Amino acid sequence: MKVRFLELGLGLLLVLAAQHAPAVAVPTPNCQRQCGGVDIQYPFGIGDNCSLAAGFNVSCEEVQHGVYKPFVGIAELLNISLINGTIRVLNDISTYCYNHSSGQMDGSAWWLDLRQGPFRFSDVHNKFTIIGCNSLAYIQDSTKKFYQSGCVSTCQNLADITNGSSCAGMGCCQTAIPKGMGYYEVIFDSGFNTRKIWNFSRCSYAVLMEAEAFSFSTTYISTTEFNDTNTGRAPVVMDWAIRDGMMSLSCDEAKLNKTGTYACLSSKSGCVDSRDGAGYLCNCSEGYEGNPYLPGGCQDVDECNSNPCPSGGVCHNTEGGYKCSCRAGRKLSNQSNTCNPDTGLIIGVTVSFLVLVIFSSFGYMILQKRKLNQVKQEHFREHGGMILFERMRSEKGLAFSVFSEAELIQATNNYDKSRIIGKGGHGTVYKGVVKGNMTVAIKRCALIDERQKKEFGQEMLILSQINHKNIVKLVGCCLEVEVPMLVYEFVQNGTLFELIHGKNQALQISFSTLLRIAHEAAEGLNFLHSYASPPIIHGDVKTANILLDENYMAKVSDFGASILVPSDKEQYVTMVQGTCGYLDPEYMLTCQLTEKSDVFSFGVIILEVLTGQEPLKLDGPEMQRSLSCNFLSAMKENNLDAILPSHVKGQESNELIRGLAELAKQCLDMCGINRPSMKEIADELGRLRKLSLHPWAQLDVEMETQSMLGGASTASFETEGATSGYPTQEGENLPMNPRSSYYAR
Repeated sequence: MKVRFLELGLGLLLVLAAQHAPAVAVPTPNCQRQCGGVDIQYPFGIGDNCSLAAGFNVSCEEVQHGVYKPFVGIAELLNISLINGTIRVLNDISTYCYNHSSGQMDGSAWWLDLRQGPFRFSDVHNKFTIIGCNSLAYIQDSTKKFYQSGCVSTCQNLADITNGSSCAGMGCCQTAIPKGMGYYEVIFDSGFNTRKIWNFSRCSYAVLMEAEAFSFSTTYISTTEFNDTNTGRAPVVMDWAIRDGMMSLSCDEAKLNKTGTYACLSSKSGCVDSRDGAGYLCNCSEGYEGNPYLPGGCQDVDECNSNPCPSGGVCHNTEGGYKCSCRAGRKLSNQSNTCNPDTGLIIGVTVSFLVLVIFSSFGYMILQKRKLNQVKQEHFREHGGMILFERMRSEKGLAFSVFSEAELIQATNNYDKSRIIGKGGHGTVYKGVVKGNMTVAIKRCALIDERQKKEFGQEMLILSQINHKNIVKLVGCCLEVEVPMLVYEFVQNGTLFELIHGKNQALQISFSTLLRIAHEAAEGLNFLHSYASPPIIHGDVKTANILLDENYMAKVSDFGASILVPSDKEQYVTMVQGTCGYLDPEYMLTCQLTEKSDVFSFGVIILEVLTGQEPLKLDGPEMQRSLSCNFLSAMKENNLDAILPSHVKGQESNELIRGLAELAKQCLDMCGINRPSMKEIADELGRLRKLSLHPWAQLDVEMETQSMLGGASTASFETEGATSGYPTQEGENLPMNPRSSYYAR
């Protein structure tokens, strides 16, 4: 067996240095501090006067063209740790292989001597490792008397071993080394060799190496990959300390030494004895970090970056430490290191604060109450409340009430969502109970313009005097809010829209009932146009604003947001109001709302009664979305049957249908002056109802109908059959009572 020897080459230099131990020198700023990507930290150094002593010299050598690596002696340096006092270098792997040519075992075994330098092999990080299938190797000191150890690695075939095994003897084995070891030598036992199994395991390997850096692979057995992969070397960890050249002083001895060789030069540093024999290491004092071997090398650590204080505490960084304080009202407990409430301070502050809060609250409440009253009074005056009060005092019999905001809040349970009975663009309507047991509908308007604010009180006086069976009664209002609230009588049986299109559509409704409801609605609108003084324009006529009472009598609603007929041009409405599908096209062009605008909208209602269709279908073809446009097109093409439902065509007379269609056509005239008045519409609907209910009256009304509708024939009448429900006037049959009612647009 061929044996090779290796030594770091530092012993002689350190012996000479020990004889002439100079005072500790400080490296010059020009010293090289990096080589091959490795930081060279003092006391190590590259070049003259750059290291603490010769044992800490590092050379930076070119290993390939343009590639430099750091070396300690002849061992390649991997890294340096000042905190742990360790370095990592590459250690040569000893080999023992079967030679095919000679039929003998051949190899190289290494020894390493660190005893004269600052280094020792780390017993914590290193293990003596053997790889092979029939291998026994020893690690020993130079005399073989003080220390010798080894382990056996065996295997019968490759199937016995696995990747990542724990090196317990199958394919590889490991053994620990003692503390303070500065020399080691490898010896292979020739009695254990791979000659008999060289066909799959020709070589054995042994090396002292860093245990954490090793992971076993089965390929290390069958090939020379272990040696090739590691380029014949494996990392080993060495502990270092200030020793040898520094006369191997202990920490206490070094501090007392008068020769100036104490290596801990930072004022914020101290020393600790080496764990591997004589010598010591330098560490920065607690609260500092950096290089303790340099003057000023240890710098203060800002502990507050990691927030070491207890929860609720405030950290204050100090030189070499930190302090914790607690926020106001808390005191730091030294026993539990927590911020506990400062009970004395808390009681005093709490009492003072409560007294201040109580007095401030009383003062604030009084001030806010005064401001609120002032705001309410201002709103009351803005909306004409004084005019209403004066009129109500002068006319004691005026059936109109001015409610306070508090009354309406109580009546609606603070506007609870469960009390909502209608919503629209102009507001929300709630069901409420006022004055003990009077059920009303309370409308919170969404907006009101400045002109209406000024004239609101006067308009309320006019609206309060409207008393017609087909108009919802305005009971009162609330004026002490920014936007006035209106209080109507409560009408319980839903709307005409629901009866035709909505949730009550499934009820059995006779055509004569729908015709009667339309006639009653026309009578109500006629009253607003003809008998109110001044006349009132509704502005949003639609089936959703025609309510039905317990007897399914029509009541026109939501006229409280309507306008009086303007007396001059300056009062013309300049903001669009109404509902898509019912809007007067002439109003869209002139922005002038007239009685004929209500007539156009009522013409759409007649179409809904006649066809059962909604005024606007957003999901249909673009050319068929408007009911009024479809109707006028059908009339022009003399194809009215195309838009009529089967039950109307089959049960009602052609004369009645034609009469209603002609009436709707005149209402929908693009020019408002050509449209009939609401009085003419109400009269014509009355005549058509007689035509439907009493066929024998045909001859009496035929000439009148022709005169009204431009000569249209209304001959041949049919009586309507009974339907489910209960009978009312004129032989109608009504559905049973539905539940809800809507007042909002």
